Amino acid sequence: MSPRSQFMLGIRTITPVIVGLIPFGLISGVVAVEAGIPPEAAWSMSWIIFAGAGQIVMSQLVSAGAAAWVIILSASVVNLRMLMYSAALAQHFRTFSIGVKALLGYLLTDQAFVVSVNRYNEHPDEPPTLKAWFYLGAALALWLPWLITSAIGAWLGARIPEEWGLLFAAPLSFIAIWVPGLKDRPLVVAAIVGGAVAVALAFLPNRLGLIIAAVAGIAAGYGYEEWQR
Repeated sequence: MSPRSQFMLGIRTITPVIVGLIPFGLISGVVAVEAGIPPEAAWSMSWIIFAGAGQIVMSQLVSAGAAAWVIILSASVVNLRMLMYSAALAQHFRTFSIGVKALLGYLLTDQAFVVSVNRYNEHPDEPPTLKAWFYLGAALALWLPWLITSAIGAWLGARIPEEWGLLFAAPLSFIAIWVPGLKDRPLVVAAIVGGAVAVALAFLPNRLGLIIAAVAGIAAGYGYEEWQR
């Protein structure tokens, strides 16, 4: 396949997920403006930070009058899962320059990670360049709608009725991309343990329960795989 065909394949693969991204982007803009952040600054968060959950946490802390270091630290903790994603993708992109890696890292999202890893697992012998073009297609296809929807949310958010329950679309979109990837027992065990721990620790501040749940899920899946062997 050519780089162009890989790029287009990445776009086509990620397109169904964009439906769940639209309300998430709207909510990120709405929450920021309601926290007292000017619309221009609220929208700038989307292309500077480009992390939905982190942006919402930052907006909530701004509304609560938290100190700057608390806001930055909390957003960083929420996005620690990106370190795990990066580690999983590193083997595919290790031959690229620092600049290219920085661009790929900036565009990293949950959705782009899942579809890319699924693709790489199905076609492990593809050259790194083609893998990168697939990733770019998927990642950019999310980046642009995110900027558009968060801008709409920032400038027109007050007109969106709360009863629409748009925030619930975010976890639904994550479920839609993760469940099809549970193709063996270790992955199922990891998902069950991680989900259970996340629910049990939902009371922890700054969403620390998510990080602990991720580590617990990985440990459980790895332990089960070793037990099978």
